[in-house]
Amino acid sequence: MSVPPAAVPAPADLSLPGSGETPAWHRWATIIGVHVALVVLWEVVVRVFEVRSFVLPAPSAILATLSNPSHAWLSNTFVTAIEVFGGYALGLVAGVLGALLFVTRVLVTLNMVPKVAMGPLIIVWFSYGIGPNILITFSLCFFPILLTTIRGLNETEPELLDLVHALKGSRWQLFRYIQLPGSLPYLFSGMKVATVLAVAGAVVGEFIASDKGLGYLMIQVQASLDTPAVFMAVLLITGLGVVLYGLVLLLERLFITQDARLQ
Repeated sequence: MSVPPAAVPAPADLSLPGSGETPAWHRWATIIGVHVALVVLWEVVVRVFEVRSFVLPAPSAILATLSNPSHAWLSNTFVTAIEVFGGYALGLVAGVLGALLFVTRVLVTLNMVPKVAMGPLIIVWFSYGIGPNILITFSLCFFPILLTTIRGLNETEPELLDLVHALKGSRWQLFRYIQLPGSLPYLFSGMKVATVLAVAGAVVGEFIASDKGLGYLMIQVQASLDTPAVFMAVLLITGLGVVLYGLVLLLERLFITQDARLQ
């Protein structure tokens, strides 16, 4: 007599313990460990081969530049941070508003203009300082956010649109419950791209014409072959970009589920 299907025991779970996803703390520990190992290797190589500091300074020499009061690290970092975050915020607001107004056809030609080449003209029109550098940063951040947001708004499934219309939903309800949630992954994708451009825009503006900021400081110390100070300025600029990117990732985690994020 055959055994009823319900009486057949289920197969044992053969998965090995620990075969799941790697814990977050383990991934972070690996990343930090790799960075520390690279810094130690860098220090050893410079000291063993006696590389000149103006060619490749040791990490210890780079850190030592923080104690030099003539570099005014705090004030220059603060100025660059204002330009990066100010230009990025302005580009984010203008990009989202432009996407909602669907002004992409008007701005296609402007998007083809090389933004860095407009830097000297912006300096001529608005003098030099924090304000013009914010405008340069804004010009680089605006279009990635605008174009990705417009794409997200246009990616709404037709079935959802028909459903809202069948339920006699208003235009605001269509945007609030259908288009806005669907466009968020594309918006954050553009925001991530804009973080890199924001840092580049601020530094380019300070290279062109400025009397303060980390980019301005790099030009000054480069003339005296103070390579350790140049490295420190690059590290601080990189830190500003990492902070901005981290804020974008935090907002993405708050507003978008993991399955809906664009990688």
